[in-house]
Amino acid sequence: MIKPVTIALGLLLSASAAAAQTIYPIDRAEILSGAQFDFKVEFPDKVDPAKLKVTVNGQDYAAAFGRAGTFVEREDGKDQSALLLRDVALSAPGPVVVEASDGTRSRKVTWTVYDTGPRKAKNVILFIGDGMSLSHRVAARLLSKGIAEGKSLGKLAMDEMPHMALVATAGSDSIITDSANSASAYATGHKSAVNAMGVYADRTKDPLDDPRVETISSLVKRRLNMAVGIVSNTEIEDATPAAMVAHTRRRAEYDPIVEQYFAAKPDVLLGGGSANFLPKAASGKRKDDVDYIARFRDAGYPVTMTAGELNAVAARAETRRLLGLFAAGNMDGALDRKFLKGGGVNKFPEQPDLTEQVQAALNVLSRNDAGFFLMVESGMIDKYAHLLDMERAVYDTIMLDNAVRLAKDWASKRGDDTLILVVADHSHPNSLVGTINDDMSATPNVPFRERVGVYARAGFPNYPAPDAEGYPSRVDVSRRLAIFSASLPDHYETFRPKLDGPNEPTVKGDDSATFKANEKYKDVPGAVLRPGNLPAMVGASVHSGEDVILTAIGPGSERVKGSMDNTEVFRVMAEALGLAAVGR
Repeated sequence: MIKPVTIALGLLLSASAAAAQTIYPIDRAEILSGAQFDFKVEFPDKVDPAKLKVTVNGQDYAAAFGRAGTFVEREDGKDQSALLLRDVALSAPGPVVVEASDGTRSRKVTWTVYDTGPRKAKNVILFIGDGMSLSHRVAARLLSKGIAEGKSLGKLAMDEMPHMALVATAGSDSIITDSANSASAYATGHKSAVNAMGVYADRTKDPLDDPRVETISSLVKRRLNMAVGIVSNTEIEDATPAAMVAHTRRRAEYDPIVEQYFAAKPDVLLGGGSANFLPKAASGKRKDDVDYIARFRDAGYPVTMTAGELNAVAARAETRRLLGLFAAGNMDGALDRKFLKGGGVNKFPEQPDLTEQVQAALNVLSRNDAGFFLMVESGMIDKYAHLLDMERAVYDTIMLDNAVRLAKDWASKRGDDTLILVVADHSHPNSLVGTINDDMSATPNVPFRERVGVYARAGFPNYPAPDAEGYPSRVDVSRRLAIFSASLPDHYETFRPKLDGPNEPTVKGDDSATFKANEKYKDVPGAVLRPGNLPAMVGASVHSGEDVILTAIGPGSERVKGSMDNTEVFRVMAEALGLAAVGR
């Protein structure tokens, strides 16, 4: 039995550790040689600056970084001090021990600064299927390729890549990540907290002043003069595309994110989200009166708002920059645009496909002789997975694969100069458990729950043969895939595709902080009220903490293997581009 005095001592030690200094970058951070970052020490109390001692590998921090930082005696007006030094870098590879003492307490963290070899790849293309789970990939293969006697009749382009790994996705503050900090790990090589991108989330009130870390978009421009492209079918201010450039603790800061886009000036920027480029007087959402579409145009960017404009402008040999905004909010997915004409298609009928966006980006970016970095997101996979809208999520996975195939074909014609990576930023807890037998004529009185076929009763789905792009023309067939989520709000399960528009499983509850099942689906034949397993404050399915799949091809892809952390995806790209070898 542990003696009470021992327990008390342990609690005191634990409390002391909890109250010690916080150092950014955090313990075990891996830092690319020459990459810029902000150095910060947060003290839990007001500190006498004369008693401060901050060292880097035993040397005073100011000497190690080449200059002194700013000491803040009372941060945010509270009795808590801080030391901040912006835009520093370390060049010597190896372990770095940082120790901060206020004369009473001290804290020590260890970083690793790493080097790269010479440049291997001229271009890097990073494809992100936002929220793409293994079930999405398998379902996309089944629908777009078909299956007979247990063997697929073809493979996805993302499957036919020679290198594969499992990627862990946890953030610095939670085992469950979101799209901001997960994409930020790919873009910077640093962990961050939920909702944060390009920063370590500190304790200050201001979401835009947190300690920053340099993004790959900044690095490739600054060190190699490469072009940068960011392509998505979500709002371009949304977490994944924004993480390639932005620095903010709060992903919802859409107006400042647009400002940061303009400051960074990526060569190609394509997606939805035009509303936050425009002031309210111009039918936008901005809280200020700045027209950023006009600003981009004045800075030399052709602006396109339809597929036809995009294709025409990108084909012009003189086009070196391009802004495309194709919806006020998120763009519509493949199922609605190509078949159902739901969602926002009536309002924005000329939205390009992701493949058209990628082709336009390749046309423009490849005109830069120094090469390019391109991030492509199929972002609505995640949005639909949150809404338990499985068919739409699968069709957008097929669309992502079509874009991957286009890029692979483009790269193969150029020789071995382009690294292509395909990965999800995080997963959703979805599983493909069988099929749903919807043959009402044969079994008219069987409730839908009993129509879920598992094991031998699952058989094979009977979707129509896919078209040239891999899409079956119908999803409401008599034997379709049964994909269910393990994270559920209260909702009516209809066991059927939502043909009249994207699914809306919940509405606001009687208490405005809660959600309840959307009774829109209550009277659908066969609908079942399914009590959820999530807190009432959550109105949709949530992310899961499983590893995601990364596949890769091209120079530098041999580093993709086994089990990796999401920060290592950045390192794969940095090493392929020789980002630390510049100037040696």
